Amino acid sequence: MIRKNIRIGDILVEKGFITHEQLMLTLKEQKDDNFSKKLGQYFLDDGYLSERSFAEILAEQLDLEFIDLYGVEVDFNLMIRYPINLLKSSQAVPFKEDDESIYVAVVDPLDYESIELLERSIATKPIKLYISLKNDVAHIFERFEIISTTKLIVDNIKREIATNTYKADSEQSSVMQLIEQIIKSAVRNNASDIHIEPSAFNVSVRSRIDGILRENFVFDVDIYNALSSRIKILGNLDISEKRKSQDGRFSMAIENSVYDFRLSTAPTMFGESIVMRILDQQKILLKLRDLGMEEGSIKTFEEILKSPFGIIFVTGPTGSGKTTTLYAALNEIKSIENKMITVEDPIEYQLPLAQQIQINDKINYGFAEALRSILRQDPDIIMVGEVRDGETLNIAVQASLTGHLVFTTLHTNDAPSAITRMIQMDLEPYLISDSLVGVMAQRLVRRICPHCKKEHKPPKNMVEKVEKYLPKEYKFYMGDGCIRCGFSGYKGRIMISEILKISETISHLISINMNKYEIARKAEEIDGFEPMIVDGVKKALGGITSLEEVLRVAK
Repeated sequence: MIRKNIRIGDILVEKGFITHEQLMLTLKEQKDDNFSKKLGQYFLDDGYLSERSFAEILAEQLDLEFIDLYGVEVDFNLMIRYPINLLKSSQAVPFKEDDESIYVAVVDPLDYESIELLERSIATKPIKLYISLKNDVAHIFERFEIISTTKLIVDNIKREIATNTYKADSEQSSVMQLIEQIIKSAVRNNASDIHIEPSAFNVSVRSRIDGILRENFVFDVDIYNALSSRIKILGNLDISEKRKSQDGRFSMAIENSVYDFRLSTAPTMFGESIVMRILDQQKILLKLRDLGMEEGSIKTFEEILKSPFGIIFVTGPTGSGKTTTLYAALNEIKSIENKMITVEDPIEYQLPLAQQIQINDKINYGFAEALRSILRQDPDIIMVGEVRDGETLNIAVQASLTGHLVFTTLHTNDAPSAITRMIQMDLEPYLISDSLVGVMAQRLVRRICPHCKKEHKPPKNMVEKVEKYLPKEYKFYMGDGCIRCGFSGYKGRIMISEILKISETISHLISINMNKYEIARKAEEIDGFEPMIVDGVKKALGGITSLEEVLRVAK
């Protein structure tokens, strides 16, 4: 291989990523560290440029191409032909072969010794090098190992299909063994959802762990029909209907615990996308103080919960923990002296001292219909799983104005936006002003793994976004990745939130149809309202989460 002398520091200065003074200081730091890491790594660690920008600069200087490994079909059969330990140590992925060359993606094209060793082991044809990202290459190796470990079961499924011994409804079939393995893997990793997604090349199975999707299995596309049909049978869905979405539910015992699975299918270009939401009926109900709320926020929320009547909203996108917060709030105020009724879709946890109603759209028993009937049940406290339309909202508000305390959820980005959303759903401002007692908006951020936490310098453009919330001296942290967190750097999740308490001043602003920005400004000025980003920055400074995580979910 032809070696090129690349002065990466000068190139970064020339392209404006760093100044000459910063280069000199970093060169001195590298010398003081006895050249323990490459110069470019210092600039990556200090946030002067992204890994992708750095890779693209290297590619340009070395006359190579940058490749996105997510956008190409990787030939895993090609990888089998070479020592996997050599490929891992070289951080190299041979992803394609033709009559003339073997195409290899590498992380570090300046690691000439590893590349020359690779060339000697692939002596049959010349290598054509590409540059890729470290995480992308690591992901390909993960996929390779996943494919290898599930190969036996997949081969059995193919054999059953080929010999016509496969039975879709058999509990002992290889495809049922595969489904059980997929579900067990997700449950052991505390996943909240399982996604089965067909593509032109294969079938990917991913689990949502701590709010982030991770790939667990990759199968050949020719077993997809058997897999999807068996899952649909479990959920009592129509296996012949592939043109429209379907919803179902099933239960399964996993390691001595019973789990419910909410099933959803949707037609896509390459087949049906299947999502299974995991519901643990034995899950212990959390208390408000276990959710991760700041002490001031807990006191404000507890004050709101003491309201004798009115409506309380918990807002946020799907998967932000709204239902968990509602259950924690109801658990806090439940009493033998109060009648509590919930209307849910689905009933996720069993709540003591509550009458829980499951809606059923198939018989036109939705949230609005259920709400009308339960008002005749003489409740004191009502929980509505979600306000989906103006009719449900209007009935809930009327209930709150007639002496009931109503809890419900709404999909908005922040707390003040809930007021705007209610007006968009044709509710008069004076009704909102009279009924609303508080809005809590929330997101879930991943906790830094305590076993591999280290001090970290986020990119400067990130720090600039939150500069006004930072003290003069500050530190941020990040997980380095270890076996206990699956090398993600994170383990578990915690809430960040904002709480808008409806004081007399805010109530007046709502009644005169003031916009959400003016309401937020006045709430900050008079009532000490703090936007969600403030809570997130506090948790990042405290080493609970990272700044990157906070900015991923809040602005």
